[in-house]
Amino acid sequence: MNIVYAIVVLGVLGALFGLVLSVASKIFEVKKDPREEAILSHLAGANCGGCGYPGCAGCAAAILAGEAPVTACAPAGAENAAAIAQIMGQEAPTGERQVAFVRCNGGTNAKKRFEYVGVKDCLSATKVAAGPLECAFGCLGFGSCVAACKFGAMSIGPNGTAVVDPDKCTACMACASACPRKLIVSVPASKKVHVACANQDKGKVAMSVCSNSCIGCGLCQKECKFDAIHVVNGVAVIDYDKCKGCKLCTKVCPRDAILPIATAEEKEKSRPSRRLRLKRPRPLLRPRLLNPRLPLLSNFYEKKFPRSSDLGNFFIAI
Repeated sequence: MNIVYAIVVLGVLGALFGLVLSVASKIFEVKKDPREEAILSHLAGANCGGCGYPGCAGCAAAILAGEAPVTACAPAGAENAAAIAQIMGQEAPTGERQVAFVRCNGGTNAKKRFEYVGVKDCLSATKVAAGPLECAFGCLGFGSCVAACKFGAMSIGPNGTAVVDPDKCTACMACASACPRKLIVSVPASKKVHVACANQDKGKVAMSVCSNSCIGCGLCQKECKFDAIHVVNGVAVIDYDKCKGCKLCTKVCPRDAILPIATAEEKEKSRPSRRLRLKRPRPLLRPRLLNPRLPLLSNFYEKKFPRSSDLGNFFIAI
């Protein structure tokens, strides 16, 4: 009898607590905007963190709250961004597809200060005497960006630097967040000419630490016919809005710091025109009057023709 009584009491208490919880769930219910689920369905679902929010759910909530643009999820692509814009009642975004690019082509061509044998992680390597490379701007090649990429678009190339597969890259830029030296940037997918160096040291210093470093010589800037490349803080920078992809800058770069690297034949073909363009007429030398008995004539030449070119024009005229 006691057992039956206990079962009845427990049943009544269970029903009572269930009723209380049911009422409480209705009272304290957090109403969710159905648009959030719709937005979430158009995101990549990789939870890569490239958007800067905690997973795709956090990104969807941020888009709905207006804290993030409809293009916040780069891996989702243009079609899903347009669908999200429609859900939010906005115009579909326009713009060229972007991909990541690593601004370093040093790798095995960069000099090392010591051999690093610690944890194979770029951030960890920089904690040991600022990294094993003499170049403070070079890719360390330990693959932190490769581990961060959820789409298999990053790898370590044969020369020891990180490279991007543009066909797989979704421009989530999780790799850029993982790079301790901030070498990875977003570039237009249609552009094929890139400066693969971020070294801002002076030319002599940059030359001493890596055979592929940009030394800021300015030859690319002089060669470009579209004013698309300039030396900024000691390193060449491309304006992709102006760049036509003619690759003239790659042919005159003496350090192979601009990709794609021109062949020896292409460089040789570009030399004659460059020599002709850089050729300058030699100024006429001012005649020296060695006879000290002719001071008046010497003073006449000095006053009449202060520049050697003026003297040359005088003789041509007569």
